[in-house]
Amino acid sequence: MASGGTSTVPRMGSFKRALFGYRREEVDAALAACDAAIEAVEHHASQADAELSSLSGMVIEREREIRSLSERLHEANERHERSIASLHAVSERLEEIQVQARGQATRIRMKALREAVEVSRRTRDLAEAHSANGNGAGPSEDGAPVETSAEAALGQLFEGLIRLEIGPLGDFSQLVGFEDAVGRLGASEISVERFSEGRATVSMQFEEPVELLRELEESAPFEFNVRRTADERLILDVDEDQDPEQHAA
Repeated sequence: MASGGTSTVPRMGSFKRALFGYRREEVDAALAACDAAIEAVEHHASQADAELSSLSGMVIEREREIRSLSERLHEANERHERSIASLHAVSERLEEIQVQARGQATRIRMKALREAVEVSRRTRDLAEAHSANGNGAGPSEDGAPVETSAEAALGQLFEGLIRLEIGPLGDFSQLVGFEDAVGRLGASEISVERFSEGRATVSMQFEEPVELLRELEESAPFEFNVRRTADERLILDVDEDQDPEQHAA
């Protein structure tokens, strides 16, 4: 049978009859044509089977790849969820450590302040007692006063290690502002040795002579009075009658 659907085998009625039946040559030719048609059909069928088998293999391979990708995607999602959970746990732990650190720092600060209260009180008592005995002025070895007047003290030059007590301060922001003012004067190694009951003791180092009190009078965030300038130790009293807004500055 041809591809167009027309039979290639001669019809039985088309065979010419011979003396004893149909002609053998025509019958053999028809049988050969029939066998060829059968072989062609079988060939086409085998090709179709091969193509079908190839397509089936491709489908199976694609299904295997899809299954593998699905498993990998599921594993990636699980790893992502575990990473998020681990990150959340780390964040919570960091918050706990920060809370503990702040609490420890507060306890250390309070302990230091309590320990400094007695020293500060004794220092203040000694300064007041010294001030009561002639406003802190005493004779030196050559008879000159150790401490000078407030105007002279403003022009006094200071160099090297200086310890300065100042107060009363309203809060730490005023102390920070005062430290910034000292730093702008060229001081190095500035440190707060103690801070209690509103009074702070600050140590600083000057490599070059500087009119410390006069410069602070211009740059400090508040007004102050000079109580003591002797023995490389300064005691300043903040003017508590100044404008509250100036205190906040």
